Amino acid sequence: MESIRVDKWLWAARFFKTRGIALAAIKGGKIELNGTKPKPSKTVVIGDCLKITQPHRKVEITVLQITDKRGSAEMAASFYQLDNEWLNQKTSTGDVALVGFRERGQGRPTKRDRRKIEKLYSSPPETPHS
Repeated sequence: MESIRVDKWLWAARFFKTRGIALAAIKGGKIELNGTKPKPSKTVVIGDCLKITQPHRKVEITVLQITDKRGSAEMAASFYQLDNEWLNQKTSTGDVALVGFRERGQGRPTKRDRRKIEKLYSSPPETPHS
């Protein structure tokens, strides 16, 4: 196999979970093939340079292998050479606290916590019986 559709290769190289998502990324302009925005049917050959923008990162890769079979992550890593990678890790600013920002890992209250909060606000204060 000498060439393959870019959407199929992106799926086989495990950059996207489905071909449909890869297709949407290409149509949305999130993929560059050799410096141009390709159509989904554009073919990829060995040595092509791809720039892929995903929500959590941007990568520049060089294609090393052509395949249409999706395999394990280890096998998929052998399909390309990673040239550059930028992670999109957002840091919180001071004004974010005003809109209810929670640190990562703090999460939402559990169901039990929510019930306690609702009980605290809905029940009248208890009076001691004497």
